[in-house]
Amino acid sequence: MTNTSRRAFLAGAGAALASAAVGAPRAGTPRPPLWIDGLSFLPDNLDDVRAAGLSAMIADVSRVETVKAADGTPRYVRTYASSMTAIDEAVARLRSPGPAWVALRGSDIGTRPGCATFLQFQSTEMIETDLSRLSAFHAKGLRVLQFTHHNDTPFAGGAIEPRQTGLTPLGIEGLSEMNRLRLLPDVSHGSVPTMLEAARRSTTPIILSHGSARAIVDHPRAAPDSVIRAIAERGGMMGVFMMSFWLTRDSVPTPAHYVAQLRHVIKVGGIDAVGIANDFPMAGEANLVKLGNDNRRGVEGYLDWWRAMRQRGVPGFEWTPEHVVIPEFNRIDRMARIASTLEAAGFKPSEIDRIMGGNWRRVLTDVLG
Repeated sequence: MTNTSRRAFLAGAGAALASAAVGAPRAGTPRPPLWIDGLSFLPDNLDDVRAAGLSAMIADVSRVETVKAADGTPRYVRTYASSMTAIDEAVARLRSPGPAWVALRGSDIGTRPGCATFLQFQSTEMIETDLSRLSAFHAKGLRVLQFTHHNDTPFAGGAIEPRQTGLTPLGIEGLSEMNRLRLLPDVSHGSVPTMLEAARRSTTPIILSHGSARAIVDHPRAAPDSVIRAIAERGGMMGVFMMSFWLTRDSVPTPAHYVAQLRHVIKVGGIDAVGIANDFPMAGEANLVKLGNDNRRGVEGYLDWWRAMRQRGVPGFEWTPEHVVIPEFNRIDRMARIASTLEAAGFKPSEIDRIMGGNWRRVLTDVLG
């Protein structure tokens, strides 16, 4: 495809995908792009998956219960019972013919119409101390498992804790079982010791499904270069997400800030080490969408939590964010817009293909088959 025709295709891809049925391309038409989201959620209306143009996604299907810790700060808990119910309901939703379906192997991507959906839990809390639950959830379709979500779990230390710890003895044993099952380990939200130790001990590639670079925004939720490098050296990768207060400290977030994050991961880990992730609902952060992507008003909904972390003494919360989203990407057609942005920024077609989905497909296939 020439540069001119590629630009024309990308410019119209979002609108075309929103209205076209997903299926095999007709003879003589260009193949649809391979677009994979490294962390998303099942939308209330599954037609949003078609509108987003996704070939595949990692979807967190766990159910979160918000509780208050002894000091009054909010914590997000995923219980065994709620997780069992949640995965059963997700599988049932994706069983009927439609725009998305449960994928069990990376090689499933592209084998049938619609979006190959890899089910994920954003924590190991539901495992508690019973490692047999890993195989039980795997049998139900779970394929990606995150060690922790912000806080410490019986498996590992979380990123947003005053004291940073790594994998626990249970977590080390659990990682071994995840490797045996070919359950893809995800170190997002982990402490630096957790991420480095998981990369070193895992016998399969691991991922940081959604995050950002600490060299650009110094915060414990962002990955230092040592982590990016350790994951990449073992065949894994990192998805750069949409949460703009962890992408830039500048007062106005733009697509250029997102490109800068991608370029940094590539500089440290190589072109095969980076992909796209969301971490908001598929149609965008709902409150910001409602507010017309007015970051000045929308950020208010995050500040109580931010200040609570500051009061706990968690490093990185000394400053106050001014924004939540990159307005141009807080939309259902973000993937088409990101692809166009990468082309305008001078990335080669082969590089865009890897960033937009090729790297995710490789890692998912390497680990899951």
